[in-house]
Amino acid sequence: MAIQRHDTKARMSRAVIHQGVAYLCGQVAGPEAREGDITAQTESMLARVDALLKEIGSSREQLLSATIYLKEGGDFAAMNEVWDVWVPAGYAPARTCVCAPMPADELKVEITVTAAVSH
Repeated sequence: MAIQRHDTKARMSRAVIHQGVAYLCGQVAGPEAREGDITAQTESMLARVDALLKEIGSSREQLLSATIYLKEGGDFAAMNEVWDVWVPAGYAPARTCVCAPMPADELKVEITVTAAVSH
């Protein structure tokens, strides 16, 4: 029952895999989208989730759960428009969405996900 840590730094790992489940660290918009609106930030954030899932041998179709943190509750509908296009039909994970302070003023959204990992 080995624990695999992916891209580990002093404070955190970008992903931790245990017993076929990957736990991803929080993902936010990349630098190119940080000044953008909720749509741009959500698209960038989800692209970063895609890239990390691919790096560890997983995909959107293997998502188990997602927790989305919004800076402003008024962004819920616009974020969901992007989310609904991104999640493959029939593969929606268990999901929670809450309002929370962000680690940087310009950020509007953050997500953490768990996913199954293919072997």
